[in-house]
Amino acid sequence: MTQTGSTLSTQLAEAAQPASGAALIALDWGTTSLRAYLFDANGAVLETRASTAGIMNLPRPAAEGGFDAAFDAAVGAWLDRSPELPVIAAGMVGSAQGWKEAPYVNTPASADALVDGIVRVQTARGVPLNIVPGVLQNGELPNVMRGEETQIFGALACADASGAAASAASNGVLIGLPGTHAKWVMVRDAKIERFHTFMTGEVFAALTEHTILGRTMVTPDRPDTDAFLRGVRVARDKGQAGVLATIFSTRTLGLTAQLTREQQPDYLSGLLIGHELSGLEAALAQQQSTLAGRSLQLIGNEALCERYRLALEQFGCHQAELVRHATEHGLWRIAAQAGLVAEASGAAQTT
Repeated sequence: MTQTGSTLSTQLAEAAQPASGAALIALDWGTTSLRAYLFDANGAVLETRASTAGIMNLPRPAAEGGFDAAFDAAVGAWLDRSPELPVIAAGMVGSAQGWKEAPYVNTPASADALVDGIVRVQTARGVPLNIVPGVLQNGELPNVMRGEETQIFGALACADASGAAASAASNGVLIGLPGTHAKWVMVRDAKIERFHTFMTGEVFAALTEHTILGRTMVTPDRPDTDAFLRGVRVARDKGQAGVLATIFSTRTLGLTAQLTREQQPDYLSGLLIGHELSGLEAALAQQQSTLAGRSLQLIGNEALCERYRLALEQFGCHQAELVRHATEHGLWRIAAQAGLVAEASGAAQTT
């Protein structure tokens, strides 16, 4: 039987009696890494812990208590001090390969829908772990996310706090999450409406490590912005035949002495990101929209987001804002909406 958001919130609130000082433990638990946050009652981050114990790198096999071992190593000391703290987690820990599967919520997905989809797993310590579900965009070509949905609602919480949300609500908010599998998400009326996934980071790694393109490359001491932007512009202006028709230019420009060995990695990076943005532009055109003149938000590694900001400028987008601490804001927001903690004034903060 499906629980309503209010019923689940009530049950979770009854289980949450925060200790003095600390009020919540939150986990960003992905495929290769685990990051833990200890929050106070005002949503400020008191402490953080990080490890490589992602769901595919557990300290021992899952069947032999690997999840419990990783959980205890990450937050055991916090629970020793405050065993009654509520715990929430987002990311691949809720996948079919995770600790317990949290079935996807369908688009359009709201924060309330995520709360309704929370599943619990009982840890060896006896502490319930509340796992946030991912989001599914169904259709002829389905799309999924796990973890990014929490970051997105964290970014919306930041916009709510700054007063920027209302002005963007009618036109929708475009949020980019660069990374191994880059996501571009349209949010409208505080719901994840639709999104696209581009395997840009993984394709770059595969091409540089496992194809002939990598044979002539040398990793530079520092990024070469000119080579990167050259790649972006080639994808934008000469990429009509597609990425498969342009990536070989990474090698041929080297063979003809137009790119040095050190410039080739940045050129290829720009080429792939340029094709990603060209694909995004085509998808936006179907919705009578464009990147040119648009305001959008970026979530992720700061250096990588800066690369995307530079690339977006080549497509006429000059208002790409970096959202910092989106994961922490999102975990706190969903925990508060679920009744795990009392709603604090303002968004989650970092110390």
